Amino acid sequence: MTNYPHKPAKTEADILPVIANRWSPVLFSPEPVEDEKVTTLFEAARWAPSSFNEQPWRYVYAQKGDENRELIENLLMDGNAWAKEVGLLMVIFSHQKYARNDKPNDVADYDTGCATGYLFLQLESLGLIGHEMGGFYKDKANNVLGVPSDYKPLAMMAIGYPGNRESAPAELREREAAERVRKPISEFVFREKWS
Repeated sequence: MTNYPHKPAKTEADILPVIANRWSPVLFSPEPVEDEKVTTLFEAARWAPSSFNEQPWRYVYAQKGDENRELIENLLMDGNAWAKEVGLLMVIFSHQKYARNDKPNDVADYDTGCATGYLFLQLESLGLIGHEMGGFYKDKANNVLGVPSDYKPLAMMAIGYPGNRESAPAELREREAAERVRKPISEFVFREKWS
């Protein structure tokens, strides 16, 4: 296995190392992820907070070599075609209604994002990397994967082991090497009122 690709964030304040070390590499090995590690990832998501404990998140995944893996791969748009080689691919859905009363759940996407964040933060402890993608055919996802229409496709995620930099295409090596940047806190946090 290739060494874990560390690229810690340059933060303005001390934050948990698991957060500072989280980033989205693009160089993956095609090696499947062990079932016990997959279970650990979904266990991390399971314990995220959600409105009325609804847990509206749903994940449909396939490992490299699974019989129906191509169904998920074919949902990727051209710009994310590199992810077809990743060990594990999944599509993230959120249930748009409360199970308890069938009313619209306006925070389903928010809660699903939180759960997926928990899953993402679990990756490093397992020697895994991940990359979330919005570039996929959302309009086809439910039908292709047999997901009921009251579940909204939000994102795809590639999960696996780090890949070999030397054998990767130049474009992916450049993306992998790019500096990590974020807006300063002052651009998205406002005290008392928007300013």
